[in-house]
Amino acid sequence: MKEHIKKRISDLRAIMQVQGLDAYIIYGTDPHLSEYLPEYWQTRSYISGFTGSAGMVIISCEKAALWTDSRYFLQAEEELSGTGIELVKMRTSGHPEPAEWLKLNLKSGACVGTDEGCISVCQFRSMQNSLNQSGIILMESGDLFTKTWSDRPTLPDSPVYEHDIRYACTDRKTKISSICTELEKSGTNLQIITALDDLAWSFNLRGNDVECNPVFMAYAIVSREETIIFIDSRKLPSELKNKLESENLQIREYTGLLSHLGSLPNTTRILFDPERTNQAILSSIPEHCQLFEGLSVPCRLKAIKSEAEVRNIRQAMRKDGVAMLEFLHWLENNLGKVPVTEYTVAEKLIELRTKQPEFKGISFYPIVGYKEHGAIVHFHVTEENALPVQKDGFLLFDSGGQYSDGTTDITRTIALSELTSRQKTDFTMVLKGMISLTLAKFPVNTRGYHLDILARKDMWKHGLNYGHGTGHGVGYFLNVHEGPMAIRQEFNERVIEAGMVLSNEPALYRLGEYGLRTENMMVCLKDESTEYGNFLRFDTLTLCPIDTKAIDKSLLNPEEIDWLNSYHQRVFDELEPMVDDELKGFLKELTKAI
Repeated sequence: MKEHIKKRISDLRAIMQVQGLDAYIIYGTDPHLSEYLPEYWQTRSYISGFTGSAGMVIISCEKAALWTDSRYFLQAEEELSGTGIELVKMRTSGHPEPAEWLKLNLKSGACVGTDEGCISVCQFRSMQNSLNQSGIILMESGDLFTKTWSDRPTLPDSPVYEHDIRYACTDRKTKISSICTELEKSGTNLQIITALDDLAWSFNLRGNDVECNPVFMAYAIVSREETIIFIDSRKLPSELKNKLESENLQIREYTGLLSHLGSLPNTTRILFDPERTNQAILSSIPEHCQLFEGLSVPCRLKAIKSEAEVRNIRQAMRKDGVAMLEFLHWLENNLGKVPVTEYTVAEKLIELRTKQPEFKGISFYPIVGYKEHGAIVHFHVTEENALPVQKDGFLLFDSGGQYSDGTTDITRTIALSELTSRQKTDFTMVLKGMISLTLAKFPVNTRGYHLDILARKDMWKHGLNYGHGTGHGVGYFLNVHEGPMAIRQEFNERVIEAGMVLSNEPALYRLGEYGLRTENMMVCLKDESTEYGNFLRFDTLTLCPIDTKAIDKSLLNPEEIDWLNSYHQRVFDELEPMVDDELKGFLKELTKAI
């Protein structure tokens, strides 16, 4: 495989030379700027062999480098070994940012290319401005892989289907009207929808074009005058196509967006999101159109779950909780009796979810890390690299499901043997962080970076920390990672609002030893109004026991003990009616008060 990578880089450099390029930037996304990609757009993996979900590659005439974040440092080191590609650790002292790396390795007057269809407007502007300072030119050079990737997969063609109104909760007409109303408030009259999850939400449609994400490749524009979906018409079953057209939705071919934008009249006032719109789309808009930059309206609307959606999510959590309980029971009764590996754990998690009503697939492939593999934050287990799991140390498993009534994401770490004092302290510090954020009460207009410290403060007292964010938004039968909000140390201007659903997942990793992460999903709710303003709080959605055997109770304060016992009582009360007698007894044992 390493030799294949070297050959691919060599082939790309030959095309770069023909194009007059001194370097080529691969942002590792698709024209919709997705995190998870159809195989056709997995150019970063193709050119580097790196399989993580985040990263950028730059190929110059003499050097090659890949940037990724702390979740993937260990994985990237392993996958890049022998390829000649340098790993550059993002947001790490001593490691240059991509623009700085280009300035260090190129001379003034050099030309850098990138596929303008796979870079956001913000990224293009930022890179262009930075390189201009050194006299380096950033060019819109298109997709060079069309000339070098001979066996490139085809674009996905899976059929689109409707998200039943029982679960969608709000019909298409109402959603489109809401989008138009928000546009009018901002003084605009047209929204370009490019993000696949925004599109799926807006039209109550789902698909299978991207593994684990129920989305489909398409664009749309929405205005009071017309709503157009640009999609490969073969993907629409005739009955669904007729239904959409009967609702005055126009269907055009997927490739027709740019030419349509080029014909817009001069009365058009476009709201576009520079972080979620690619540079090629911006370049296609006539100068006579007025452009207004702002967060995509569907992105903002879908982040606020309705009361009906939250009720459905709670039902999905009960089903997911049953699957998790069945897994814990299976592990308890099989470990040490039959061969168990990290891979069989992952497959069992999938199998047990499959039994649940309205299960539509997994929300990501399970991350299972036993002992030292637990310290690889997004470890991708296969049959070949899986460790055998034994009755010793920690087992971490992060998994989730897609249901018609919700998307789930949960991590548990369990002790498979007696633990050392340090292991228990580490586990308890992570748990304290999760509880602290869960119990947060905060005023309206609070941002995620204001809250992040709550999950870290007790760990910091012990000189401990973790390198990734604490919480990400979660979609509603959509992408498991959903913006615009997040709870992390980095600045994010989006405030946390009532109705938002987020993960809560502090962690600790000891390289070469073990990894610890405890993750629940939670919904933001209105709390109280006082003379000092309106306040919000979180309510936990996830229903699954936390391993009390791994806790050092002496490190928990009374409020934390009360929360844990109350949580376990709630888990028991909600799951007990859904399981058989054997599991009832097992559940009672796992949720007993400490």
